[in-house]
Amino acid sequence: MDAETPKAARLNLPQAFLLLGTNDADGKPDIPVFALRTGLAGAILAELDRSGAVELRGKHVRATGTAAPPGLEHELELIQHKSRPHTPKRWVSMLEGRAAVQRVFESMAPLGIVERTGERHLGLFRTVRYAEKDHGPRAALVRDLELALASRAGSPAPDPRLLALIGLLEASGLFGKLFPEADRVWADEVAKDYWPSRAVEDELRLVRLAEEEAATL
Repeated sequence: MDAETPKAARLNLPQAFLLLGTNDADGKPDIPVFALRTGLAGAILAELDRSGAVELRGKHVRATGTAAPPGLEHELELIQHKSRPHTPKRWVSMLEGRAAVQRVFESMAPLGIVERTGERHLGLFRTVRYAEKDHGPRAALVRDLELALASRAGSPAPDPRLLALIGLLEASGLFGKLFPEADRVWADEVAKDYWPSRAVEDELRLVRLAEEEAATL
C-alpha cells in the first residue's frame, strides 16, 4: 500500500477489534478483560476465515491450505497441527489470552498507531499497556462503522468486513458502548449469523454462568 493509504485500511479484524476495545489514552480495556480476550480470539478466527485460511465444516474449524494473513501465522499453525478438529467455541477458548493481546498490539506499534506504556515499580514495568499514538485509525473505523449502520437498510449493503466487526463487537459487549443509539436487535442478529461471533457469545455465556455459580457458593 502506498503512503497515502489510511492506516485504518491496513488493520485486520483483530487489530480493529482491539483498537476499539481499549481506552485510547491508556490502553485499558473498556470491557472486562476476559471479554476483551474472548472477543479478540473471535476476531482472529474471523480474519482467518475471511482470508480463506480456515473454514467451518459442519461443527468444526478446519484449515484450508491457504496461507495465513500476515501476523496470524502462529494461530493458523495451531489449527493446522491439532490432532483432531475443534468447534469454534473451543478454538475461542484456546486462542484467548494475554499473549494474543500483546501480539496484536505489537503488530500495530510499527505502524505508529500505538506505543508501549506501563506502570513502573522499582524502575520496572509491572503492567504493559499500549496507548494510542495516532487517533486517526480509530476515528476512521468509527466513521466507517457509523456509515455502515446508517446505510444497512439501504444500498449498497454494509461491507462484509464491517459486518463481521459489528458482530464481534456485539458479541463481546462493546457495540452498545460504542454506539448506544444503534439498533441492538439488528446487531444481535448480525452476531448470531456469523460463526466466530457466535463462538464468542457461547464462550462468554459459560464464563458468566461459572461466575454466577461461584458467587452462590
